[in-house]
Amino acid sequence: MNSKVFKHNILCCLLVCILCWSPLSLWAQDKAFFLQIQKELDPLIERIYTAPTDNERYNANEQFVELMQEALAQDNSFFVDWHFGTRVSVLTSSDKQFRIITWPVVRDDGEYECFGFVQSWSEKDGEYLVYTLHDKSDEILSAEETVLDPDNWYGCVYQDLVEQKFEGKMYYTLIGWTGVDALTQRKVIEPIAFKGTTAQPIFGQSVFRREKNRRRVVLQYAATAMVNVRYEDQFVDVESSKKVKKNGRTVTLREIYQQKMKMIIFDEVAPQIPGMEGLYQYYVQTGTEMAYIFVNGRWELHASAQGRVDNPKLNKDFEPLPKTDPSYKIVLDETEPKK
Repeated sequence: MNSKVFKHNILCCLLVCILCWSPLSLWAQDKAFFLQIQKELDPLIERIYTAPTDNERYNANEQFVELMQEALAQDNSFFVDWHFGTRVSVLTSSDKQFRIITWPVVRDDGEYECFGFVQSWSEKDGEYLVYTLHDKSDEILSAEETVLDPDNWYGCVYQDLVEQKFEGKMYYTLIGWTGVDALTQRKVIEPIAFKGTTAQPIFGQSVFRREKNRRRVVLQYAATAMVNVRYEDQFVDVESSKKVKKNGRTVTLREIYQQKMKMIIFDEVAPQIPGMEGLYQYYVQTGTEMAYIFVNGRWELHASAQGRVDNPKLNKDFEPLPKTDPSYKIVLDETEPKK
């Protein structure tokens, strides 16, 4: 065989092998890297929750943040199936537009500080960009009326991501919780959007119908109270009207009936003791349930909802699992996938 032909055949075989095996090789490299990162993160998140002093908890948190920044900067990190249990919330939009990762650090005095990242798709850059969230909740005045960004974030741990579509546009709403201090805690209903064609997240939007200045809903209440905020099928009072003839005159009859639909249903809170307005350690649920229902691109408040559907998850700790099962997904375990 001609030596040139032989060399050409060898090069072709090598090229075919590279083309055939490189995706598997890259997958294996990705998996090995992220698996190692997961192993290093596990003891850190344990120390963030259980270390006896502020210094030890914040030192572990600083290392956790640095490792996560390193991991999220890698290609394909958006599709990693992180295993943090309920200690770190990981929520992913179904359209793969973004992922948000949040967790708290609790100080010796009972105060909370939250940390997090947003990975979001940038049409401009053609890749996922990473934004670090900085909790400035202690400095934010008029939180319900303020639009915020990653550098000025109303920190909380997000428990659920509600997705709605209207006229071809996706609307995302986060439901979150945080302890504030030893006496109070809060829950937040917070829209999230993205600035233009960039990936920058914007927290808070004017999507609350007939509530002109509201950008997010904040419920702050006593640490001992059990206040529920959840997205599910429940019942709400709906008013209908019809015109009828009565005694020779046309009159309008109004009737109220209950309709079951998807909603964000939550407990109304108020001070347990009269005159304690603004002192949130005295706020508890009033027994009235309220609801936001998504209508034509806006959240519409209904002052009377009925949480009658049995729901065993009502008071369960959040399960921060990704909302999607992407076609490409790096599963962080020790075993190889079945072929």
